[in-house]
Amino acid sequence: MNTSVTLSSGQRMPLLGLGCSRASSQEVAAAVEAALLAGYRHIDTAYFYRNEDGVGEGIQAALKSGKMTRSDLFVVTKLPMIAMQVSKVEKYLKRSLKLLGLDYVDLYLVHSPCGCVERSETDVFPTQDGKTAGRLFD
Repeated sequence: MNTSVTLSSGQRMPLLGLGCSRASSQEVAAAVEAALLAGYRHIDTAYFYRNEDGVGEGIQAALKSGKMTRSDLFVVTKLPMIAMQVSKVEKYLKRSLKLLGLDYVDLYLVHSPCGCVERSETDVFPTQDGKTAGRLFD
């Protein structure tokens, strides 16, 4: 049975990964560390989840165990809807890298194929007609 797929870049991506949405930073830190120590190597997160700092804490704790190196991991994060402009992609990628405590991610995806106006870096739920657009994803 295949446990990974080869991307067009030649990089191997594990097919099974830990999704990190809907958890607080503290919860996700413990979950990521436990998953990596149990054998997971693919971590999926996003700026939109507002817990990348916790994901990074979990990754760093697992790496300190010495049971894996950064090159053993496949970390995915995503560009938020509020950054769907050429001038903002680098800013948000660097912000995710800082929060994750990493020098690189293995895959950077567009989270949703629609753009929204950025009011602030912390306002990841743009509004439309007074209703939170983030509710579309709940």
